[in-house]
Amino acid sequence: MTQIRIATFNLENFDETLPTEHPSLAERITLMKPQITRLRADIACFQEVHGQERPGQPRDLLALKELLAGTNLDSAPLVSTKPESDAVFDVRNLVIATHLPVLKHQQLKNDLVAEPRYQRLTANPRDPGPVPIGIERPILHAQIDIDHAAPGRLLHVITVHLKSKIPSDIPGQVIDSQKGIWASADSWAEGSFLSSMKRMSQALEVRRLIDQILDDDPDARIIVAGDFNAEPEEVPVLAICGNVEDTNNGDLASRVLVPIEHTIPSEARYTLFHHGRGQMIDHMLVTRNLLAHYRGSEIHNEILHDDSIAFATDSKYPESDHAPVVATFDFD
Repeated sequence: MTQIRIATFNLENFDETLPTEHPSLAERITLMKPQITRLRADIACFQEVHGQERPGQPRDLLALKELLAGTNLDSAPLVSTKPESDAVFDVRNLVIATHLPVLKHQQLKNDLVAEPRYQRLTANPRDPGPVPIGIERPILHAQIDIDHAAPGRLLHVITVHLKSKIPSDIPGQVIDSQKGIWASADSWAEGSFLSSMKRMSQALEVRRLIDQILDDDPDARIIVAGDFNAEPEEVPVLAICGNVEDTNNGDLASRVLVPIEHTIPSEARYTLFHHGRGQMIDHMLVTRNLLAHYRGSEIHNEILHDDSIAFATDSKYPESDHAPVVATFDFD
């Protein structure tokens, strides 16, 4: 029996800090390392991991490596999103950490979905025509050998960080970007529309990747994990799940992805606490063939602070404002 624990965790702008900044990286690590230890993850999907630079060396995930030191993921190989060079992105990398063999990996950013184009109505100066509505972050897909001693143990792990609901910038319409003050209600609404367009563009690309994998191997085992910035009933999550209730096509039942959070009691089913209400925006969706091996989930949300209070007072808590999600699978 091979037991695999898989986790997803948005670390929230995880980076080194200046000596005068608070909280410092050391303060964050002191509080967050026990969270990593508690995951006991064989495969961990992280979001919002920043890269750090050293003279004469390519940018690296040094802060994350320090966080993982002394845990079961200490010195684990890291698969990350990256620009065209070999270095990682400066900010908000997606990272998969695992000691298991990663056979292949790729990142996708408008590879399966053309970049949308749209003429902004409230832009000042006005757009002369439709402009690209680019997404900020790629999708990361890794093929992992969960038991190299046995055949047919390949696991497709796709980690995502979909666009947030914060309105996208529109030229001439943001009075104070730091405080989020907009010049008009319709420009704010259009900025929100652009963000939803980006979020759905990413969700569609994930769904197309899933179908591409299943076209090649109908028995493929797939997990999509990460920060969706959308709750279970919202369209980005539903688009990736592909429920028969939405497609009205029973022949697609084997291609449905199932949110493992459904096995968590509703009162504990949240990964973000905002304006006094728990929100489930970090998800783990699995193909139905993985349900035979699924043994349970955990959401480590006991000490979540209200992120709206943090932003309102302009003070930052050392911990992440997201809770990790962990699922356990047993493979014979």
